[in-house]
Amino acid sequence: MRFPRFRLLVLLAALSLLGACSFRPTTTLYRLDSGDPATPERNGLAVLLGPVTLADYLQRDAALVQRHKDGSLSAADNARWAGNLKADIDQLLLRQLAWRLDSHRLEAEPGTSGFKPDIQVLLNITRLDSGPKQPAVLEAQWRLLDRRGRLGESRLVRLEEPHKGSSADQVRAQSVVLQRLAEQLAAAIRPLAKQQAQASASAPEPRKSARVSARPKAEAKQPPEPDIPIVSPTRDVKVFRF
Repeated sequence: MRFPRFRLLVLLAALSLLGACSFRPTTTLYRLDSGDPATPERNGLAVLLGPVTLADYLQRDAALVQRHKDGSLSAADNARWAGNLKADIDQLLLRQLAWRLDSHRLEAEPGTSGFKPDIQVLLNITRLDSGPKQPAVLEAQWRLLDRRGRLGESRLVRLEEPHKGSSADQVRAQSVVLQRLAEQLAAAIRPLAKQQAQASASAPEPRKSARVSARPKAEAKQPPEPDIPIVSPTRDVKVFRF
């Protein structure tokens, strides 16, 4: 009778494990949404995006960060980013900027060898989060450098987007604020690029140096000597007297 009882215990244990697994919440993976940007049609402005830096709390864990009413933060139990969050942000901004500037010539820092940007975008994201009852908030500072490395413009931004509370809608809202950030960047890049083009067009051309002749200067001609006949003395002159 011991063996049937042992088999019953094993069966009950297996059923309890299966029940625990069936009730364990599944983890859903999310990626930022780049929207539906059109593919650029020309090789326009050359833009280098980066360095792009994120706040420390966005780099500690792949879990979706949840902000609560008291300002505290926690990691979502069943929602995680599908990949690297910074890489997703870079790709979203690159695609949005390429569409808005209509240019294929956009690269993420450090860029390929020989790539010479007309504009470089330095971006520091200090906040990007949301919560079940808190809107998606993006806080960042960006700076634009011209092709000579001079500061063209700098700005602090804060963007908010409401959502319906679910993890999926929170990710949608965070994607929207990043798309709006790309819209602001494109609007600031256009006039700066136009100023650079006008400055290049109005710059004076370098003066051409005078050509140095390889031929030696012709020697000054001496004035011709007068054609005067030379009188030579007459020898053996006889004098006749009459």
